[in-house]
Amino acid sequence: MKLGKVEFCHFLQLIALFLCFSGMNQAELSRSGSKPYFQSGRSRTKRSWVWNQFFVLEEYMGSDPLYVGKLHSDVDKGDGSIKYILSGEGASSIFIIDENTGDIHATKRLDREEQAYYTLRAQALDRLTNKPVEPESEFVIKIQDINDNEPKFLDGPYTAGVPEMSPVGVIKTALPNMDREAKDQYLLVIQAKDMVGQNGGLSGTTSVTVTLTDVNDNPPRFPRRSYQYNVPESLPVASVVARIKAADADIGANAEMEYKIVDGDGLGIFKISVDKDTQEGIITIQKELDFEAKTSYTLRIEAANKDADPRFLSLGPFSDTTTVKIIVEDVDEPPVFSSPFYPMEVSEATQVGNIIGTVAAHDPDSSNSPVRYSIDRNTDLERYFNIDANSGVITTAKSLDRETNAVHNITVLAMESQNPSQVGRGYVAITILDINDNAPEFAMDYETTVCENAQPGQVIQKVSAVDKDEPASGHQFYFSLTTEATNNHNFTLKDNKDNTASILTRRNGFRRQEQSVYYLPIFIVDSGSPSLSSTNTLTIRVCDCDADGIAQTCNAEAYVLPAGLSTGALIAILACVLTLLVLILLIVTMRRRKKEPLIFDEERDIRENIVRYDDEGGGEEDTEAFDMAALRNLNVLRDSKARRDVTPEMQLLGRPVFKGVPDNVIFREFIWERLKEADVDPGAPPYDSLQTYAFEGNGSVAESLSSLDSVSSNSEQNYDYLNDWGPRFQRLADMYGPGQDGACS
Repeated sequence: MKLGKVEFCHFLQLIALFLCFSGMNQAELSRSGSKPYFQSGRSRTKRSWVWNQFFVLEEYMGSDPLYVGKLHSDVDKGDGSIKYILSGEGASSIFIIDENTGDIHATKRLDREEQAYYTLRAQALDRLTNKPVEPESEFVIKIQDINDNEPKFLDGPYTAGVPEMSPVGVIKTALPNMDREAKDQYLLVIQAKDMVGQNGGLSGTTSVTVTLTDVNDNPPRFPRRSYQYNVPESLPVASVVARIKAADADIGANAEMEYKIVDGDGLGIFKISVDKDTQEGIITIQKELDFEAKTSYTLRIEAANKDADPRFLSLGPFSDTTTVKIIVEDVDEPPVFSSPFYPMEVSEATQVGNIIGTVAAHDPDSSNSPVRYSIDRNTDLERYFNIDANSGVITTAKSLDRETNAVHNITVLAMESQNPSQVGRGYVAITILDINDNAPEFAMDYETTVCENAQPGQVIQKVSAVDKDEPASGHQFYFSLTTEATNNHNFTLKDNKDNTASILTRRNGFRRQEQSVYYLPIFIVDSGSPSLSSTNTLTIRVCDCDADGIAQTCNAEAYVLPAGLSTGALIAILACVLTLLVLILLIVTMRRRKKEPLIFDEERDIRENIVRYDDEGGGEEDTEAFDMAALRNLNVLRDSKARRDVTPEMQLLGRPVFKGVPDNVIFREFIWERLKEADVDPGAPPYDSLQTYAFEGNGSVAESLSSLDSVSSNSEQNYDYLNDWGPRFQRLADMYGPGQDGACS
């Protein structure tokens, strides 16, 4: 009988399964090939049990433990005296053994792909003595494979790309001319089967995503054949008028486009560019629009791919065109001047109200509204100019001075009469023309000197002139001495014909003692028409110079000094005089401040207790304001000394000396002397003010301290009014009343 390949494979599998199951369940014990086993105290015996490998199928899913095999020893008589134990990989956790019968079962599902075999050890023990009756031996339980794993694709799912329109390739395309724009992605499912597809075999699948990459096989196309846009005429230059876009089914670089204006009447007015991000065509203004000049423009615009694929040129042109019409809308515009800039000129001698020039503006709109003019006073703060509101004639409003402001830049405003908010601006530059209205003068203040030893014909100064005017032909100045100075014998002038003049000496032997300063009037004339002139005075100082002609000193007071007296000697004399004056001032000050003490002892001067008449003090109880010890000192020796603060002519000849006299005598004598000094010397300080309140008035031992009763008093003052002042002034009324001889001085 003939077998096919499939039938033959099935036949081999059946044989293998039969052999596996036959060997898997056998645990026959044999005595052949046994090794001797020795027990102590016994003779050698043959090994009584061996077994083959055990086999068990993986992925057993039954509810009962899976039977693996049976262990049996010849020593076991079946009376229960022998027990079997199991150790090693998976013992007790995966594999268990019946200790009485030796049956081995698997308690868990086994997976050959996780572990293909387990190595275990078996032992037969005497149940009573728990001693082995057989030597421990190893055995292997192998896991029998079944077809429980399907084929797997390790790197799936897969992606692949193929250009659209590709011919048959490695991954074969089933359709010709696949179009990415129609469908850009395909999903394929790939299946793999084991057991060569026989029954009972398993299979695995994966996916392959095939993406069609883009090629430039589609030309750009405008969605519309024409476009229309309205824009105001006031739209600024460079503003965007419109955006248009041609559609292209391609993507990326294959969809990049270029736009250009190929025809139309707005070629110089508009331009088109491409937006790199959106691939739009952007139409912008290049020049200002004017509704009154042109109301619409028509543009023919082309869009084309930047890079065309030559393989697909046969499909047609890769470009497209459309028409864009731009309608210009009218806008109310401000007046426009006929010229953006008006240069004007006027002489600075022009009269107020004279016409300088005219500006003109018009309304560019079709309504042509009348225009009124005015000057922007921010550009003419001094209001030098006026403008006629209707005609635009500019006139002078003030006298002009070129030297103050040579150019006036003013702004003229033109506004519509019907809509004053519409204002146009024109710019006028008025140049002031020069006239000769400024006389020339010295270019600077000259410091001119002449040496005492100067020689005749020596140049001592070079002068130049300036003029605020600016004649077109330039300045030309003429120098000369005035008529009064022409015949002087000291200096002369030479015109250098180059707008400068030189001053020269006419004699020698200038002396400061005779004259230290000379004033030279110089006459300067300009070349204007008519010419102007001025007289400028040059001051020349006579100086003492060294051998090189360099001035040393030009002091005018030098000539009053004695002949031969040098400057150093003069300084020394002045220093001596100043020193003497300071010494005299110090002496006078010291004499005024230092007075001879009236009464003194060895330690201190009692003049520190002097008070003024207007100081009332603290009354008789005040004993600390003054030190009375010096006045009451009985041992004071009074020498006859002259006062240091009074001139000798005014001093008394001498003073008596008191020694060992009573207190009242000393005080009386002292005060009396001071009283006489005060009477005869009106310039002396009031030293009679040395007193205490304890000795004041008629009740004191020293009697009255007042000078009202002094021997030199001649006044006849009437003090009757003191009686009317009340009891507080009764004492004064009694002293100075009608019955008193005293008078106030």
